[in-house]
Amino acid sequence: MSGRILRIELRRSIAVWAGTVFLLAALAFLFGLTGPWTAYGERWTAQWSAAALWERHLLLFLLPLVVGAGALQGLRDRRAGTGELLAATPRPAWQRAAATAGALAIALVAAYLLLYGVGAVQVAAGGGVFHLGWAPVVAVGALSLVAAGWLGLGVARALPSVLTPPALAIATLLAMFPVVGLWQEEVVPKAAYLAPALDNARSLVHDLSGWVSLGQAVWLLGVAATGFGLLAATRPWARPAALLPAVLGAAVALPLLPSGSEPVYVVNAAAEPVCSGRVCVTRAHEDLLPVVAGPGEEALRLLARLPGPPRQVRESAERDAVHHPPARDAGIVYVDFDVRDARSTGEKLTRHLLAGAGTPSCHSLRGDDFDGRLREEAARRMAAGWLMGDVAAPTADPVFQELNALVEQAWPELRAVPEREQGARVAALREAALSCDGDLLAILTDGRR
Repeated sequence: MSGRILRIELRRSIAVWAGTVFLLAALAFLFGLTGPWTAYGERWTAQWSAAALWERHLLLFLLPLVVGAGALQGLRDRRAGTGELLAATPRPAWQRAAATAGALAIALVAAYLLLYGVGAVQVAAGGGVFHLGWAPVVAVGALSLVAAGWLGLGVARALPSVLTPPALAIATLLAMFPVVGLWQEEVVPKAAYLAPALDNARSLVHDLSGWVSLGQAVWLLGVAATGFGLLAATRPWARPAALLPAVLGAAVALPLLPSGSEPVYVVNAAAEPVCSGRVCVTRAHEDLLPVVAGPGEEALRLLARLPGPPRQVRESAERDAVHHPPARDAGIVYVDFDVRDARSTGEKLTRHLLAGAGTPSCHSLRGDDFDGRLREEAARRMAAGWLMGDVAAPTADPVFQELNALVEQAWPELRAVPEREQGARVAALREAALSCDGDLLAILTDGRR
């Protein structure tokens, strides 16, 4: 395939248009819509890996467009009525297919890399922690566009109907949503990890595991080979044979993918701790260390009144678990900057660190026990209030009316018992919160152990 033929294909095919539509649609998502990719703790332009992971997440919506565009290109010979003419030429069919597929691949990869470049420029300008853990995530994402585009080309050549492009796009969309949704389940089937689109990033300090990227790359190479085989097939037996690379790719990829407790995400260089005294944050949030250092030390001083007090305030580098409560350690007060109060200052930040006597919540992100969550939050606020000498003022937001009423009712009950008993109850609350065992509010009001 000569460069001249490739340039002609880039000018005359829809390859450039497909890449342009992908890029503009992705930019419209990232800059025109408000979503988790704009949230403080997950912002897509905050770190190199976050930009890569959120770009992969967008494939959930944009990969169907690529498949459909590939299928539209695959119908070109049928629309022009030149299929029999081209078949009569001495040039091999795979060479003609390579020109079309190559042009589409170049345009799509260029669009994908340009999109990441837009984020990378902002990450670098914002002082993101540079490392290369994002590179495999970006490489597999670009490969997924090639595989999707070529699959669309091949299927449309095998099934030359005007209904093929929209049908393929809709089928891809309907398949991707439930498969990516499985990533949030407690037990994830291995096959779900074959999807090139990723779950929400939910972290600035994690990369996709190298084994996941390797397995996905093997699978996508098989899909791309199948698409190209269908595009170049000229004999009846060649089309069923073209399905073999995808089957082999899946067979090789599945054993490489994690199962059970094997990690899907791993920490990167942005998770390295940066400390001031007994207070540590990740490098991703190094700019917040001067803000949290003072309140952190004050929280540790107040917690020293309790038996077995924590020795350090530290930002957790664990990825948020959907089905499990946050990690906890008796020697550490964890700070999570995804929570708005953790980005406050002074006394408000100290009070946030003292919530639950320096322990995280025992409820997961998907917890649906509203009453239990309400009672726990009331107890956590009261524990912080006891350590600081007074409970926080009621929250003005009407959404918190029930919480305010619960605190106003329970706080006098705690203060009515002798000071020594109050301290014992707060210490018992801390012990129960570290094991997530018991009703924390009942411990404070009734002294239940």
